[in-house]
Order: sequence, then structure tokens, then C-alpha cells
Amino acid sequence: MVDAKLPLDRPFFVGIGGSGMMPLALILAGRGADVSGSDRSLDQGRVPAKFDDLRARGVRLFAQDGSGITSPDQLVIASAAIEATVPDMVRAAELACPRATRAQVLASLFNDSALPIGVAGTSGKSTVTGMIGWIFHALGRDPTVMNGAVMKNFATPDAPFASALVGKGDAFISEVDESDGSIALYRPAVAVIGNISLDHKGLDELRQLFGDFAGTARTSVVNVGDAEAATLAATLPRDRLLTVATDAEADIAATALAPEPFAIAFDLAGQGERHRVRLSVPGRHNVANALAAIGACVAAGVPLADAARAIEGFAGLRRRFDLVGTAAGVSVIDDFGHNPDKIAATLDTLHAFPGRLLLLFQPHGYGPLKVMRRELVDSLAARLAPGDVLVMPDPVYFGGTVTREVTSADIIEDLRALGHDARHIPDRAHAAAALVAEAESGDRITVMGARDDTLSLLAADMVESLRVRT
Repeated sequence: MVDAKLPLDRPFFVGIGGSGMMPLALILAGRGADVSGSDRSLDQGRVPAKFDDLRARGVRLFAQDGSGITSPDQLVIASAAIEATVPDMVRAAELACPRATRAQVLASLFNDSALPIGVAGTSGKSTVTGMIGWIFHALGRDPTVMNGAVMKNFATPDAPFASALVGKGDAFISEVDESDGSIALYRPAVAVIGNISLDHKGLDELRQLFGDFAGTARTSVVNVGDAEAATLAATLPRDRLLTVATDAEADIAATALAPEPFAIAFDLAGQGERHRVRLSVPGRHNVANALAAIGACVAAGVPLADAARAIEGFAGLRRRFDLVGTAAGVSVIDDFGHNPDKIAATLDTLHAFPGRLLLLFQPHGYGPLKVMRRELVDSLAARLAPGDVLVMPDPVYFGGTVTREVTSADIIEDLRALGHDARHIPDRAHAAAALVAEAESGDRITVMGARDDTLSLLAADMVESLRVRT
């Protein structure tokens, strides 16, 4: 049965292919709703495999021309970014259809569940959500999982876009978003806070949002290895707090890290136990993610030893340090890095091993560039080694009104002034071709950016271009 508080029997998603919309649509379809939707990318013929997957799950798709909205019984779900002039929204207004945002629908489902586990943080939310979901699944607890990324453990040829699970167990595990303030809608039993840093909002507003979120939970799991998160943890009642940290004092801690190019091992200590854990995903940041996930599971009643054993089977997420392929001795990695912290984690992980970096970074919008220009430049400048190359095309743009006060060219100009090999090549295909032409055996090409599924296709095309290069 679908949720009774909202009319969810016939939801219509405007922008159903979005990373936050698609898994929600799949959850509702899995619970028996008659789900339909439209998407600008569908009309443009972009990422057709995604829409084929939706159709295969029983979702009906329409052109974004108003034709799919036919009854005032339909709940129209759209983000605030969808303009009122979009034909679907015009038709919904004509029929007086009820409206809701993605976050309102998700929060309703989440808050009504028996064991809502909410994952928050500026970086790592999708990975931690996927880790918790995998642990619960591996231990037979049949969770429902709402993720913003494809979970490799659950992707199959018949369902390649596995960003959601629909289970019959008590747990509803979801990442929650602070970028639009909707984190305030959620009432978790277990709240996870991995880190707090600049991305879409200023730090003062973020501190308030994360603090209020943690304050609603029965137990908050906080990574006190992050300075801002540690400050928040200090304000929470100790009997409702579980701390985690890497190489620092915490209720659950990791030490003796042993990194590998695409994995990492560590000693896990907590609750009087010690376990050696090896993750199938690389980087110190993923140890922090794993601690947060294990902590959340422990807070939900999972024995520490069981969580430690299960997490070793976590295969990772698509577009999270995702090795697409290797050709001509060059590895191509697809990554979601798009803010200072995410990019720092990726570059630190890469630079732990030999090889020049050839980076293609497509910003996820002009607004974020304006907010984080200084921090982004500082993060990149601190990590671009001699010989590394950064190429930036123009930011992703799918239409609508937008101000372009800060552009890719501005970021490149700042980095060049600091002596780095940074290049603005406005057209993305030309930017990719430039890196392929320059790549030599032993180099690592890394494609970074958010909000654009076609970046994965670009990365795959780059592997193929390397294979056929003469």
C-alpha cells in the first residue's frame, strides 16, 4: 500500500529521470502505485537506457507536453526548478491537480516507516546510504532504500539503474538533502551526519539545518573526525549520540589504514571488539563513510561484528570513483566530485599512488560556482601536482533561466594565475578529446561532475577513443 496522507495512487513525476526522482518513482511503483511521468531528457533522447528501465518496471512515460496529465486525481510531483510555463505544469494548473515536491513525498514515506534511517552530510551521503542498505540486505533484513546513485550490488542487466530497493522490512534508509532545506522535513529514528562543509548553502545555515535534523533523532551517528560535525556532536545529549572517527577517539573508530588503488583495509574498534575490515572501494574518505554506515546499523540494533563482516561485500556506487575501463595503459575513472570536499577526496585517493592526473571537471551549475569559487580553487590548487592537467568545459545546462556571474573560465583563470596547467575548453566533447590526445600510459583520466548522467557515457566514450587511438 502507498502512503495514505498524500494521494499517491496515481503520481505523475515531472522530471522523472532525475537522480532524486527516479528512485522515488521506483519505490512508489514497487508499492503498487500507478506511476507515470515525463522528462526533458526523454524528449531530447538523452540516456535512453534509463527510461527503458523505468518502462520495464511498469512506469508509463510521456512527452513533457502536458499529454500525461489527464485527471485531477493525479498528484503532480515536481521540483522547484520546474518552471510554471512547462506544459505539464500548465496542464496540472488547468485541472487543479494536487502538487507536491519530491522531498515532501519522500519525507511522508520516510516518517511513516517503522525504522527511518536518514543519512545527511555535504559529501558521502549516497555511499553511506548504499553501505547501510547493503548491510541490512546482506543480513536478511529486507530494507527499503532510497538512494541518489546506482548501487552496484543491486544492478542487473534487467534493472541497470538500481538506485532504489523496495523491501518488506522495518527499515527505510534514505539520504536526505540539505541543499534545498528539505532536510527539515525528516524525522529519523537514526540520523547520520558524515560531514558539514560548503556546497549549496552558507555554513551558518548548514549548521542550523544539520543541528535540527540531529535533534529529532533517537540516536545520532556523527563523524567527529570532521571539525564541523564534531562541533555539532558536542551539542547533542550523550545518551543519544554515537560517535565515529578515523584515527581519533570515538565510540567506533578506524586505525591502521592500508590503502590500495581500488580498495582499503583498516582495523575497526568499538564496543570492546576489534575487527579487520577490507572495503572494495578506495580512499580514506570511504573508511569514514564505512564507519558512519556501521554506526548507523549498530544504532539500529545490528551487532557490530555482523555489520563489519557484511560491509566487505559492498561493491560501491556508479559514478563514485568508478573505474570505467583501461586502454593504452590509461585508466578512466568516472566520479561524482563536484564540490571542494568531494574533489579533494578523489584527488587525495588518486595521488596516493603513482601516475599523472588528467582531469575533466564539468561544474554542476553556475550558481554553485558562484557560492564556492574560492573554496573550489583552493581545493584544486592544493592538490594539482606538477604534470597534472585540468580541463573544464562550461557548466551543465539543461534549459531555464540562469545567471552566469561565475563561469568555468573564471575558475581556470584563478588556477592559471597560481601556476597550474588548467584549460577552459567550453565544448565538453572537445575537452574530452583534448585529454585523450594528451594521455600517455600510466596516466589516470578522471571525469568529474554532478547532475548529468551523460558524463558516464562520456567516460565510456573516452575509453573507446583510447582503444582506437593510433
